[in-house]
Amino acid sequence: MKKEILVTGGAGFIGSHTCVALSEAGYTPVIVDNLSNSQESMIRGIEEIIQNKITFYPTDCCHIEPLEQIFKQHRFVGVIHFAAFKSVGESVAAPQKYMENNMGSLRNILALMEENQTPNLVFSSSCTVYGEPDTNPVLESTSWKNAASPYGHTKQLGEIYIKE
Repeated sequence: MKKEILVTGGAGFIGSHTCVALSEAGYTPVIVDNLSNSQESMIRGIEEIIQNKITFYPTDCCHIEPLEQIFKQHRFVGVIHFAAFKSVGESVAAPQKYMENNMGSLRNILALMEENQTPNLVFSSSCTVYGEPDTNPVLESTSWKNAASPYGHTKQLGEIYIKE
């Protein structure tokens, strides 16, 4: 039985490296990426490295209908959710864009994971959840402060949403 893992944002820099590592560890990555911050050539690069074909869906995680179809076609053992806008500066200029994308995609992924009984999630958070910390290094036990950007705020909200 294949151990398929959905990797959202899998054509990005971190996502592509994660897909290679998953493949080397015996998992089958399935990539969903709308290519807004990457290129389809990354998929070919992953395939070249792992010497295997990758299942790739050029889909936006904010659109639930195509995601529903993907979840129907696969039995994922987990999801690694990298699909999010990530520029602090851009988030200041376009906060609503960041809120809609980062929270909308997470909401859809969590709903479909629950509906399809997908048990494991790795959420790509950020140290921005800690705001401007009083001390360094920052530990996971460090208290959060107000986020310094809308991007950081979406990551704080994402962490809270997952816990609840």
